[in-house]
Amino acid sequence: MSEQDYDRLLNIHTSDEQMGFPKSFHYHRYEPTPYSALEILFKHYKFTDTDRIIDFGCGKGRLNFFLHHLFNVNVVGIEMDIEFYQDALRNLERYLVKNPKGKGKILFHHGMAQEYNIEPMDNRFYFFNPFSIQIFTKVINHILLSVESHYRDIELILYYPSKDYTYFLDNQSPFQLKEEVQLGGDYDENPFEKFLIYRFEY
Repeated sequence: MSEQDYDRLLNIHTSDEQMGFPKSFHYHRYEPTPYSALEILFKHYKFTDTDRIIDFGCGKGRLNFFLHHLFNVNVVGIEMDIEFYQDALRNLERYLVKNPKGKGKILFHHGMAQEYNIEPMDNRFYFFNPFSIQIFTKVINHILLSVESHYRDIELILYYPSKDYTYFLDNQSPFQLKEEVQLGGDYDENPFEKFLIYRFEY
């Protein structure tokens, strides 16, 4: 299905990209993960009803709604831009009209990623290269501090991963690369068009 077809199925609006530039150079422009890429990822990667996924830089909430639609999981979107956050809330209202079981399972938080309080039930974290390595490092350190207080296995899902992110994870963190999901097809021309799954087992 096309981007617009999926949006219609979920009763949301997420296809428009950001116009202009973010207010902070630490944050990158909004661009939703293509549904076609997510389709490929979820052929390889599954969630369970015990997972709670945090989407850093969720924009208008596309991943949140798609994840709930496919896996009925709990998912939280973190967004610093007030306009995108409000768009996500409007999308939530529309989504719940057709999917009332999503009430309470899809949440959005307005604020900086590095200020989000990692909850004990948070165990899967999604990043579409949303911000600088400085912020990424702070977020990962907050995740690890949370694990020290509440032991659990953690996985990071990176789409279009930057070299700074992967270097940090490979060389300066306890996370280990678990899986690389190549997208193939039209995506082959760009080596960054892939998903990397990192795991930390306590």
